[in-house]
Amino acid sequence: MSSNSVFKNSQEVINQEASSIAKTFNRQPVVWVKGEGSRLWDKEGKSYLDFFSGHAVMDLGYNHPAQMAAMQAQLQALPHTGNLYYTEPQVELAKRLAEASFGDKVMFSNSGAEIIELAIKLARKWAKRERPDEKRYEIITMKGSFHGRTYGALTATAQEKYHKGIEPMLPGFKYVPFNNFVAVASGITNQTCAIMVEPVQGEGGLMPADKKYLQSLRTLCDQNHLLLIFDEIQCGLGRLGTRHAYEWFGVTPDVMLVAKPLGGGLPISALVTRADVATALQVGDHGSTFGGNPVAAAAGCVLLEELSKPGFLDQVRATGEYLAAKLGELAAQHPNLVKEVRGAGLMLGMELKHSGPEAVRQALQKGLVINCTAGHVLRLLPPLIIGKPEVDEACLILKQVFEALERAKEE
Repeated sequence: MSSNSVFKNSQEVINQEASSIAKTFNRQPVVWVKGEGSRLWDKEGKSYLDFFSGHAVMDLGYNHPAQMAAMQAQLQALPHTGNLYYTEPQVELAKRLAEASFGDKVMFSNSGAEIIELAIKLARKWAKRERPDEKRYEIITMKGSFHGRTYGALTATAQEKYHKGIEPMLPGFKYVPFNNFVAVASGITNQTCAIMVEPVQGEGGLMPADKKYLQSLRTLCDQNHLLLIFDEIQCGLGRLGTRHAYEWFGVTPDVMLVAKPLGGGLPISALVTRADVATALQVGDHGSTFGGNPVAAAAGCVLLEELSKPGFLDQVRATGEYLAAKLGELAAQHPNLVKEVRGAGLMLGMELKHSGPEAVRQALQKGLVINCTAGHVLRLLPPLIIGKPEVDEACLILKQVFEALERAKEE
């Protein structure tokens, strides 16, 4: 289906990948060549329903008319200048992000990991400015968290499996159990400068924070003059049925980090904060050659426009509730396989008692794209544009997969 392909079929691509690319991913045996709405097509022309949306990136689905038009127009006009110059899309996107949130100021980078790195720098610079006579540099993060693959972000990630073989990790981080306020409060010392938390842990197994827990963290940060940082890289920008995840929980952070869906498939990330916090960083404290790229920024402007349209987020919430209910029905029908359904909005997980990776493999064979994380948790992150028909189709495939897994278990 690809007009410029040099490969005859999917297997040729897979074979060449093995020869040319270092193996750091366990890829599924499929080669995507086209996307439209909530569907993907492989090189042989088979259609799939996408309930992963490229790690929660394609919020508006594939080939969204307004987003594609904006990106193509900007690509033809000016694809890049570097950040020593102004571009209209970048400034417009910053304006929209600030207006659509608690923030005043925005800083851009390329990826979720890089914007985490910026948040670490900001927190430490802010603490140094606020208390110049104290050595406050430590950031508290939560066990089960995932903040990225760069060294600071990976150190902030409180999962030992990601640290093995690359130690020593960087100093300045303390890990405490997720959803445990007492553990956070007990972890604060005269070296603490910030608390960083995902409102919903993605790689950690689709684990939502308790609202009361986040509210208590807000109070704790106020009492101890600490920054509260929300990593909304996966759970933000409409994913929970609100523009930002903090709105779903009713808790306002000092710093918000967004990324994945912002560029419509192109890399871009943003840090949003209040003006008084932003001034802790001065000229030269942060830089990025490609951060806030005009093509990706143009895509981000369209995303924010779509999220603000009347009824859009209402539909996301309604579809999320419908999907959660359907998954709940499946769980009730397969109690020996499904342990729990959890999540929020269109960020849902099904924890299986076994066979998570095999469920993903069989679903793909039947035309449904999902993901497995944290052992046996099926992760569902469909485009925000899906409706009940797509939910019904996905759940029918999952039902067939679960039945096949249970038959295999009995044999």
